[in-house]
Amino acid sequence: MLINVPQHIDVEDKIVGPLTAKQLGWVVALGIILLILWNMLPKILFFIVGVPLVIIFLALAFYKPYGQPLGSFVIFGIMYFFRPKVYFWKRTPQKEIKLTQKSIVAPKTQPVSKSIDSDSLKNLAQLLDSEGMHYNEKVEEILKKAPSRK
Repeated sequence: MLINVPQHIDVEDKIVGPLTAKQLGWVVALGIILLILWNMLPKILFFIVGVPLVIIFLALAFYKPYGQPLGSFVIFGIMYFFRPKVYFWKRTPQKEIKLTQKSIVAPKTQPVSKSIDSDSLKNLAQLLDSEGMHYNEKVEEILKKAPSRK
């Protein structure tokens, strides 16, 4: 079974020759503005004002930075400056924890106890869940009791 999937849906339809509806609208608006300025301004002033207008309107009609029309590009740029920005960051603990390694020499004859009571386990779980924000002094004692791995 063949399924027809629409293709080239992002290409605008050509209305007049190679011009799309938006391009034709910009060119017509430019023509109307130039006609009004021709009747209202002296010729020298008309050319001084008209040349930048022609450049701006033709750029709005035909120039596509990054594949999108210049009008959309300008609108998105303006919205960037006026919309609220949302920033994400990971908060670091306010209290720095500095653990220094001390060489603990334990006699080889004593077996090391590896059991942890439930209170110590709760304190460690709270520290890990809060990513270091809720530091408890009991955790330091637990870490001191823990056997060093070398």
